[in-house]
Order: sequence, then structure tokens, then C-alpha cells
Amino acid sequence: MSESDLKVSLITVCYNSADTIKDTIESVLSQSYKNIEYIVVDGGSCDATLSIVGEYSERIATVISKPDKGIYDAMNRGIDASTGDVIGILNSDDIFENTEALKDLISAFTSEVDAVFADLIYVDRNDLKKPTRLYSSKGFRLWKMRFGFMVPHPTFYARKECFQKYGKYRLGYRVAADFELMARFFVAGVRFKRIDRVVVAMREGGISSGALIWRVHQNIEIARACRENGIKSYAPFMLMKLPFKILSFFKV
Repeated sequence: MSESDLKVSLITVCYNSADTIKDTIESVLSQSYKNIEYIVVDGGSCDATLSIVGEYSERIATVISKPDKGIYDAMNRGIDASTGDVIGILNSDDIFENTEALKDLISAFTSEVDAVFADLIYVDRNDLKKPTRLYSSKGFRLWKMRFGFMVPHPTFYARKECFQKYGKYRLGYRVAADFELMARFFVAGVRFKRIDRVVVAMREGGISSGALIWRVHQNIEIARACRENGIKSYAPFMLMKLPFKILSFFKV
């Protein structure tokens, strides 16, 4: 199999996402890259989410719907159900930036590359065509993780064997298991490559980017993730990334 034929297991996690799930599904189904195993993991929604998902049942490989222990538990269930060569996650607040986004990501994989990431654009929650800020991965370096810098998780795609070798999302983290997983992968020597383009648009909001208390908790978890993976860091280090976050509002 050539790298261009890689099977992608694409996981969408959702819970009571009736207002947004349709946009997410349609952005997946519109991708020019077609070797996709699409997996939807629902946490037991009590709104119209599953009815909307059901409208696309013929084009969704697997639908799992039952209560879970949170978003990272749901992601792990999707990984367990996957059969692809590469795993990526596009949650129900996210859409691909254009129809070539997944093709661009997968084309970056070579025999020397285990994981790929790119840039992300935040958009207004009620207007997907209105960008609010850019989340660029251009300046990412492993040493910057001690200050809380990470690559945009929705743009992060890794070979399934990485999850098999180094593990899945750790449920002891409430809002920073994505950071911890990537720190674990990168420290272990996973070979990664960045592509210089925006591939995902994310609606503003979410548990880890909302209320101040969650931001504080997230930074505490990030510092803990660094220490547990041999990256020397402390919670106050996280303050050093604030100027870069402010600058991101002027780059859209």
C-alpha cells in the first residue's frame, strides 16, 4: 500500500450536538480523500443528535451511542473501534476548512513520518465564515511544551500503531488529555511533520477554552502532563504563552 492509499479512521465525538453535528458530518463527507472509515461516538444524547446522524447512516461506518466518562473516554472508544492506518479526530464543533483538507494531511505521511499536524482557524459560533483568530503551529518546538504550547489537536493525525505502542488518552485528565497524549508521543520519538496550511475551522467555545476556572485547571493539568513525561515545567510557566494568544487575534 502506498502512503496515498492510507485508510483514515476519522472519529467524531458528540453529545447533544444537534445544532452543529450536521455541519461536521457534511464537511467529512465532502472531502476529496475518500478512503475514510467514519466513526461517530455519541455520549447518549437526549436531543436530535442521533436522528441527524441517522440521516447519513449509509456513509458512516460505525455509530456508538452510550453514556461515557467524558470526551476522552469517547475518543478512546472510537480508537478501539477503528481499523484504519491513521487516526484523526474531528469533533462536533469542528469542520474541515475545505474539501482538500484531509487529502493535504494524509499526503504528508511518508515512511519517515508517524504524525502530521497543521494550522486551525477559530470561527464565530454562529457564523462559520467569520474567523476570529488563528491557531498556528508554525513556531511549535518540543521544548515549548513546558510553557503550555501545543499543536492544534483537531489537526493532529497519527498512525494507529502510535496509539497501540504508546497508549490512548488518559482519563485522569479532564481537559488536557490531548496535550498529555501529544507530549507522550513526541517525547517517545514519534516522527512528526507540519504542513503549512489551515485544515480545520473550530467554533469558539468549549470546556477547555471557556470559563476562567477551566483555563486555570487546564494549565495545572498541562504542567502535570509535562512533568509526567519528563518535561520540566511548572504551572506559572503557562503565563508565558498569554502574549502569543493575544497576538493570535490579530492574525486572522
